[in-house]
Amino acid sequence: MKIPPFLLERYFAGHEFNVRWLLCASDCQSVSIGELLSLEPGAEERFFRQRLGYTESAGSPALRQAIAGLYTATGAEQVLVHSGAEEAIFLFMHAALEAGDHLVVQTPCYQSLAEVARSIGCIVDPWPLREAEGWAADPEELRRLIGRRTRVVVINSPHNPTGFHLAPALFREVVRLAEERNVLLFSDEVYREAEYREADRLPAACDQSEACVSLGVMSKSYGLPGLRIGWLATRNAWLLQAVAALKDYTTICSPAPSEFLAELALRHRQALLRRNLDLTRGNLQVLEAFFARHGQRFAWRRPLAGPVAFPRLLGAEVEGFCDRLRERSGVLLLPGSVFGDRDNHFRIGFGRADCPEAVARLEEGLEEALR
Repeated sequence: MKIPPFLLERYFAGHEFNVRWLLCASDCQSVSIGELLSLEPGAEERFFRQRLGYTESAGSPALRQAIAGLYTATGAEQVLVHSGAEEAIFLFMHAALEAGDHLVVQTPCYQSLAEVARSIGCIVDPWPLREAEGWAADPEELRRLIGRRTRVVVINSPHNPTGFHLAPALFREVVRLAEERNVLLFSDEVYREAEYREADRLPAACDQSEACVSLGVMSKSYGLPGLRIGWLATRNAWLLQAVAALKDYTTICSPAPSEFLAELALRHRQALLRRNLDLTRGNLQVLEAFFARHGQRFAWRRPLAGPVAFPRLLGAEVEGFCDRLRERSGVLLLPGSVFGDRDNHFRIGFGRADCPEAVARLEEGLEEALR
């Protein structure tokens, strides 16, 4: 297989662990194993009794049951556990698509949501979110893009990198179109439950129709990327079996300690979510104050969910700005070009405890980075 470099991951590989302040992280603040075990009496003792043998390829029954608790109409037998979201994306694309198929992808996007399909030989068309319209997408444009060879439509809500989400009416229309046009709807929901207002939360796509697949992960809203646990949930039995058969050629099964800890975390997810939402909301106030002070330098739209936003730099070229800021101030921002953006945006992440300190350092080094 020939596939272009994953720009975001290569950028992080080169810089993430070489800077003092990571102000573009996509996840929320993580916890230690000890902190996670302390959420439940007896969990530490059970964890140390955990056998290190192989686990079930689909995921342990207890973990799949815990994941199914996130949904209303999708059961544990309709969940397939993966090594993070990336493996799930990769295997879904290979199970669902063939060379010559057509894919429509909401953009800007995490590169693998489009690039894996291109590597298979598929034709990929963007369904763009537009900043001028509040990062909204046009349903009429989606109707025009879906054609005879369209096999999959990909959406991501809440959205990385903008922090916006689809309006409920538009979400319902996308599900209806998937059913009407006989295409699969792949819904990246890794930031679900990170909405600032619970009333804004969309239903899970997998609960709406057998045409839909929901992607979830422990990394983002729950702040547990080190577990490397993600999943697909769908009531499409054929698709789930096809993905499961391909998984035999990748990870086969997940690490037993990660499955134990993920199950524990999901039982106590409300505590993790409260903590991360408190952090995110507080840090968002810090960012809003910063962008208000520097309105002549940045175009800022307040996000609606999750720990990321997508401001636009004014009056300077964003790649050079990010490079100088990293080299001179030790603050890492993520240029929008890694998402295919050409309009001078950058991703800023604010789900971690050191965000106020990182923003202060950004402000101190701002003028020098702009020279």
